[in-house]
Amino acid sequence: MPRTLTASDMVTPGSLSPPPTESTEGEQAGQPLLDGAPSSASLDTLIQHLVPTADYYPEKTYIFTFLLSSRLFIEPRELLARVCHLCIEQQQLDKPVLDKARVRKFGAKLLQLLAEWTETFPRDFEEESTIGHLTDVVGRISPCDETYGSRVHQLLQTLHQKLASLGQGPESLVGADKPISYRTKPPASIHKELLGVCSDPYTLAQQLTHVELERLKHIGPEEFVQAFVNKDPLAGTKPRFSDKTNNVEAYVKWFNRLCYLVATEICMPAKKKQRAQVIEFFIDVARECFNIGNFNSLMAIISGMNMSPVSRLKKTWAKVKTAKFFILEHQMDPTGNFCNYRTALRGAAHRSLTAHSSREKIVIPFFSLLIKDIYFLNEGCANRLPNGHVNFEKFLELAKQVGEFITWKQVECPFEQDPSITHYLYTAPIFSEDGLYLASYESESPESQTEKERWKSLRSSILGKT
Repeated sequence: MPRTLTASDMVTPGSLSPPPTESTEGEQAGQPLLDGAPSSASLDTLIQHLVPTADYYPEKTYIFTFLLSSRLFIEPRELLARVCHLCIEQQQLDKPVLDKARVRKFGAKLLQLLAEWTETFPRDFEEESTIGHLTDVVGRISPCDETYGSRVHQLLQTLHQKLASLGQGPESLVGADKPISYRTKPPASIHKELLGVCSDPYTLAQQLTHVELERLKHIGPEEFVQAFVNKDPLAGTKPRFSDKTNNVEAYVKWFNRLCYLVATEICMPAKKKQRAQVIEFFIDVARECFNIGNFNSLMAIISGMNMSPVSRLKKTWAKVKTAKFFILEHQMDPTGNFCNYRTALRGAAHRSLTAHSSREKIVIPFFSLLIKDIYFLNEGCANRLPNGHVNFEKFLELAKQVGEFITWKQVECPFEQDPSITHYLYTAPIFSEDGLYLASYESESPESQTEKERWKSLRSSILGKT
């Protein structure tokens, strides 16, 4: 019988150690980590390092790193306004006569920066004011090169298309986050079971991977930072990022839904032989998810099977061949800060880097643990040094973690979608927590006094029986 573990244990922040990090011993404060970029500096200095000139362009790594983490201290629209102001001031773009040769050299670099910014962080440009800053500065350099106007038009067109695509987020998927919730077992005639829709574990693992990648692609890198924005003690006000972490939240809800769907499918059958068959089916699905590299669905399935209403079904588990399940549990064991899982994840990441097929590129991390790891990295980024400097070295650690995730989420799913299966995964009714316990007690009678009292309370509140 499995160790009891609730789904909420998997998604509640806290209780974990910070993620293991590589030693940075020997690095001194102020020592450059990138070409010309200090390990720590004032925010103003780091902003200046982002601004291109006729003879300078920041490293691509610096651009991503700073644009990602700077939002802990300054809102993106304010950052863009300051960058544009510095460009105008330093290149003297407010003068009636411009040095056309110099401006052309600068203009190409400015457009490159704006292209990288809009491509990687398109949501930074959702507000009209940000588009205004962009078009203002480009309008000042356009007289020096007739191609600038068409290039910025193409840039804005691509940006609008990207924003429109992102607007069709996972929350728009039918029934994804508002499933019907059973409180009691429905008649068999109206409930369709998962095994009636898909009886092949490998196929279901593929379809789960389809769902995971579909939902992951909507998560922007900035959401990992904005989910943990705290007030900067040296700033006057707290940046406000309303409704900008919806995709992260929706993805966590999907994990919880899958946990409850697994538990519902197990608790629904009236006969223990059927329940055991469902458990063994999900064990095989979980194993296929592990082989694919879909660790998020794997953990959701394990969590669903470890929920108390399922784990207490002793007579059912007695009929299950549990050897494979215990192996999977061992892989996802939280002991040692999930050291077994982290080893498996590194293996999947290495396979992805050397992949010869899209199938081998799939890496879907256990998302709640990734969020916790990033939380600790955000804490390090958000804390200024005693001299008031921003710790750019910590920015780099955060960018490395988020950048790796961005690479993983961009993988195209190699499996053909089966709409009937994915529709079921999104819309099939699931038990509420009380409904799960009631179904579990109806399947196998309560044994302890605590269980008997709970059953009596549930029968009274849900069924109106005493």
